[in-house]
Amino acid sequence: MSGPHADALRVLGDWRPADPQQDALRHAFLTLLDARADACLRACEPGHVTASAVLLDAAGENVLLTLHPRVGMWLQLGGHCEPADTSLAGAALREATEESGVDGLVVDPEPAHLDVHPITCSLGKPTRHFDVRFIVRAPEGAEPARSDESLDLRWWPLNALPEGSDIGPLMAAARARG
Repeated sequence: MSGPHADALRVLGDWRPADPQQDALRHAFLTLLDARADACLRACEPGHVTASAVLLDAAGENVLLTLHPRVGMWLQLGGHCEPADTSLAGAALREATEESGVDGLVVDPEPAHLDVHPITCSLGKPTRHFDVRFIVRAPEGAEPARSDESLDLRWWPLNALPEGSDIGPLMAAARARG
């Protein structure tokens, strides 16, 4: 095994979140990864590991969110691991770069937060995303450009997130990490 699967086993095996709920989720992720060699591929119908980016501006005061066309909510950037990805953090960085149009992003290789959520993704069937979320920093003066994967793309102050978004726990984890 190589690529994001081997990296996910290593990264999640080594990571020790302070939050007991996050640690319980970490064990669930590891169970999926142990059971399925295809756990990081979107073809894994029971659910698959994805990589997300909490993209913060250079000052750490704003987060770049996308209005997701399928979900209809403001979310962090990120998505599926690709066969060419060598790590989960690398997949999160690739997704953040593709979806933001910003070059020069820097990813913290330690996970910031985990989440499991139901979704109907590109498989066209209900599944679950086992989402590993990383903090990514934009360079000073970064100007994002919306991609075709988004209805809108916007910087939001960390203390004034969009109403109805479900990213409060993720933002709290990002703030706790500084």
